[in-house]
Amino acid sequence: MDQYISNDITRILIATISFIGILVIVFFIYRKLFRLLKKRTIKTTRKSDNFIIELFRIPALSIIYWVLLSLFTHIFLRQFPFYAYWLHINTLLLIFSIAWICIQFTRAGEYYLQSHFDIGVSDNLHARKRLTQLKVFKGITNSIIIVLAIAISLLTFKEVRTLGLSLLTSAGIFGIIIGFAAQKSIAMFLAGIQLAITQPIRLDDVVIVENEWGRIEEITLTFVVVKIWDERRLVLPVTWFLEKPFQNWTRTSAQITGTIFIYVDYSFPVERIREVLPDMLKKNPDWDGRFWNVQVTKVTEQYKEIRLMLTSADSAKNWDLRAAIREELIDFINVNYPDVFAKIRIKKQVL
Repeated sequence: MDQYISNDITRILIATISFIGILVIVFFIYRKLFRLLKKRTIKTTRKSDNFIIELFRIPALSIIYWVLLSLFTHIFLRQFPFYAYWLHINTLLLIFSIAWICIQFTRAGEYYLQSHFDIGVSDNLHARKRLTQLKVFKGITNSIIIVLAIAISLLTFKEVRTLGLSLLTSAGIFGIIIGFAAQKSIAMFLAGIQLAITQPIRLDDVVIVENEWGRIEEITLTFVVVKIWDERRLVLPVTWFLEKPFQNWTRTSAQITGTIFIYVDYSFPVERIREVLPDMLKKNPDWDGRFWNVQVTKVTEQYKEIRLMLTSADSAKNWDLRAAIREELIDFINVNYPDVFAKIRIKKQVL
């Protein structure tokens, strides 16, 4: 009996050492082949080749290792009592390896589709719309793959299957409890889907939220990241953009109209701005040539408000345009009409 056990242990040890040796040899061969393949992809002009190679490098190795583990289990461990447990482990590894590869396929699909949309152009509304949908639905797809992988792996356990059958009768009660417990999470998830379909915001949209000016940098199923103009990040739940009002400057087009306000004395001739403004705009490359306007929009007992409206191809150019024109106008008024800026008048009463 002892000799029989000793022989089994010896065979297991020899098989295990041999198996580990094979894994190491396969790893070095795989790494060598991968390096040769990567050198060939570097010589090609397509960037996607190198990305795909890097993307599937580890998942492909995991599948190779799973095949080797399956062969090792069937050849060397069939006569042992723990053979069934090893088969179960092999099944779980296969399930998660396939799930991993499916997730990598979604990333590859995202990369391929993303390469067809350029948000660097001035009129990038269509690209931002498609990229927003792509990002959100990629997150949904990955979530579904992970949930399915976990569910299928749990079903491989007999105890879980038996427990599931026994709980079917009380599924309604548990469903209500889980529904109440996960109410906010489910609402957030559905809000992310609604955001991708209705698209009140898109990637790279210019928005004003919480009195902050910024761009939509990232959209996920649960939160949105707004990059503020001073490099801060404002993180908001997706439900915020469905429940609260906010400003979207690029909702229908990247083109934008900006305003400048100047407060001057009543003695300042507004017509002088209308005369010099066209020359200022023609010299500035940030003006797109569509429109400009000068109007007096408000008067008080102390000053009058002059509003200038200027157009640009996008919000970033409009910001620079307004800053430049504002500076030039202030200098122009200072040189030609130095006493006309808004001032507070105090009337001295003579007794």
